[in-house]
Amino acid sequence: MTTATDAETPPATDPVSQDGGNAPRGAVVLSGVTKLYGDQLAVDDLSLTIQPGEFISLLGPSGCGKTTTLRMIAGFEHPDAGDILISGRSVLNAPPYRRDVNTVFQAYALFPHMSVAENVAYGLQQRRTPKSEIRDRVTQALDLVQMRRFGDRRPAQLSGGQQQRIALARALVNRPSVLLLDEPLGALDRQLREEMQLELKLLQSRLGITFVFVTHDQGEALSMSDRIAIMRAGRIEQLADADTVYARPASAYVAAFVGQQNFFRGAVTESGAAVSSTHALVRGTAPVLVNAAQGEAAVRPEYVRIEKDPQAGSATASTDLNAARGELIGVAHLGDTMQYLVRLGDDQSLIVRRPTPDAPALTVGDPVLCTWAAHHVLLFPADDAAQEGGYVAPPTE
Repeated sequence: MTTATDAETPPATDPVSQDGGNAPRGAVVLSGVTKLYGDQLAVDDLSLTIQPGEFISLLGPSGCGKTTTLRMIAGFEHPDAGDILISGRSVLNAPPYRRDVNTVFQAYALFPHMSVAENVAYGLQQRRTPKSEIRDRVTQALDLVQMRRFGDRRPAQLSGGQQQRIALARALVNRPSVLLLDEPLGALDRQLREEMQLELKLLQSRLGITFVFVTHDQGEALSMSDRIAIMRAGRIEQLADADTVYARPASAYVAAFVGQQNFFRGAVTESGAAVSSTHALVRGTAPVLVNAAQGEAAVRPEYVRIEKDPQAGSATASTDLNAARGELIGVAHLGDTMQYLVRLGDDQSLIVRRPTPDAPALTVGDPVLCTWAAHHVLLFPADDAAQEGGYVAPPTE
C-alpha cells in the first residue's frame, strides 16, 4: 500500500487548518464535482456529504468513477467543476500534503531498505517532527495494528497481511482526519481479506476517523460500511446503509450488483404488480415500476424453495406465491449452503440457495418445482445495465 506521504515530500508545514469553521473535523463534502479525461466523463456532477467518523464505501464496477472520486478528495486529481470541502474548508487549491488526509492504496510500496519502524516514521520525519515525538507516535501506530514487535524487521521479512498493517500504521501515524482506502485488500487471499475486513472496522471504530473505502467487492462494502454509495457512470445510483441497499435496492442495476439475483424480464401486467415472462408470471408486492411496458422481476437465490416436482405440467402463481418448473442441471456444495441450478427453458435458468442442513437431496436431471413468495420479489423497469451487476440467470445450453 502507498500512503499520501509517499507521493511527494511536503515542506515542514502543518496540514490545512483543522478547525474548519463550523464544520467538525473529518467531515467531507463534494458539491457538483465533475471530472473529464479528454471527452470521457469520469465523474458527473457528483454531490456527497460524508459525516465525521463515518465508514463509507464507494462501490461499483471498473470505470464507474469511484477511484477518480477518491483521488480528487486526496488531491491527486483536480475536478473540472464543483468543490470539495474537508473539515469545512475548500481544498481545491491545496496539494495532497496539505489536506489532513492520508491515502492507502492496494500496492504496499514500503521502502525495502528501511525497517518497519523507519517506514512508519518517514512521514513524520519529512514534517520535521521532534525525534522524541516520532518515537512515541510510531510506537502508538504500531500498537494500533498489533505490529510493535516487528518494528526492527524489513518489509521483505513480513507476510502480505503484515505489510498491509504497516502501510496502515504509516497512514495513521500522521493522525489524519480522513483515511482514504483504494482497494486496500485486493492483493490478499480470501481468508486474510475477510480477517482484515474485521480488523479495519474495529480499528475505525476505535479511532473514530472518517474512512472512505473504494472497492468493487460487495462483500467488503456490506460487512464494513455505515453507508454504501453504489456508483454508475460517474454518478451515485443509491446511497444507503447495507441493509437498505441489499433489501430495498433503488434500481435493477443496484439489485444486480449487490448480492445475487434471478431476473425475469417480460411484459408488465395491467396492475403493475407482476412481470409476465416466457417461463413464469412473477408477482411482487412492492412494485417500483413506473410507466413501464417492459419490466424485470428479481428474486434472490436464498428466497427460493426447491423440491422434486410432484407432478409434471405447468405451474401457476397464486396471489402470494410464485412458481416455476424445470430440470435440475447443477448442484454445488458451498459449505453452509447448497446451490442448485435449474433450467427453466431454452433461454433462462434459475439459481437457488438453501441452508445445508435443510437442503433437499436432489440429483442432476431431476424435475423440480421452485417457489418463492411475492413479498420477496422486486419489480423494476427493464434496465440493460442490470447485466453489469451480480448474478443474472444465464441462458442454458
